[in-house]
Amino acid sequence: MLQKLILIFNYLAALLLFFTFFVPIIPADKYTFFSILGLFVPFLITLNIALVIYWLIKRKKFFLISASLLLLGYFLLQPIYKFNRSSIGSLGNELSIMTFNTRDFDIRGSLGKENVDSLILDFVTKEDADIVCFQEFHHAMKHRKELKQYPYQFVDFIYGKNSGRVIQAIYSKYPILQLKLIEFPKSANSALYADIVMKKDTIRIYNLHLQSFKISPEVSTIKNQDSKRLVGRLSKVLKLQKEQADIIKDHYNNTNYKKILVGDFNNTQFSNIYRIVKGDFQDSFVEAGEGFGRTYDLKGMPLRIDYILADDSFEVLGHQNYDVKLSDHY
Repeated sequence: MLQKLILIFNYLAALLLFFTFFVPIIPADKYTFFSILGLFVPFLITLNIALVIYWLIKRKKFFLISASLLLLGYFLLQPIYKFNRSSIGSLGNELSIMTFNTRDFDIRGSLGKENVDSLILDFVTKEDADIVCFQEFHHAMKHRKELKQYPYQFVDFIYGKNSGRVIQAIYSKYPILQLKLIEFPKSANSALYADIVMKKDTIRIYNLHLQSFKISPEVSTIKNQDSKRLVGRLSKVLKLQKEQADIIKDHYNNTNYKKILVGDFNNTQFSNIYRIVKGDFQDSFVEAGEGFGRTYDLKGMPLRIDYILADDSFEVLGHQNYDVKLSDHY
């Protein structure tokens, strides 16, 4: 009886995983069920792997149900794990860029650590990237003196003026030719772009912060919410993300500069949102990363929701994720 129940459960898990294959191509604002399902792809992959192991231990051919779906997903889905790839050596004209959602430098003390603001600034100083893009910046950091190696700085905040936007910032070692804000309708989130002059070449850097689901990563919090309200909330956010992704794609399609997009997309690499924004860009993790590429934890499940994307005029030399807990993002 137990094995029959597990078999039925296996069919359901495999069917849900099969549905996720269509998530990237189904518009997020049309059929939100698929996009919501796309948020749980890492969990579904893990679940199906566990079921394969269970049936192999039991020496039952039912392992083929999930195994066949996992094999198909390997070719159809973005990778959830990358094996080690050696970084390419210095070529003399490389550009290093970092993206980090700081969650207001933990000003509310959620991490239970002291001096998180200084720890973040020390970390960024030590890594010494050429360009740093911050999301959820804190206005008090605007006048801090630690990041002296960046003579060109922009923080989307003016004292005395409440814009109602989540603050973003760009710090650069190279001159900024122009910098503009891309506001998103009906949202406190936005995007910045900066045209940066590097060795007589102009590169457009986009710093994105797409709409957040604003759901605590604790499973108990999710369970306590009314299911209809939760689904409605997720659907609303997905529609906003789709609108924002379209705005960004239209914008970068109308420039001839070399382009790099970085930031917090608030969605996984399996989503329609990611597919829209990425377009033909290279994903630095896919090109040169290793491991899970985790930038966020959902109750221990590693998720990749922050990205660095570069157009094909660049060669991706390396990618690194940091296991440093200074925010709710890594």
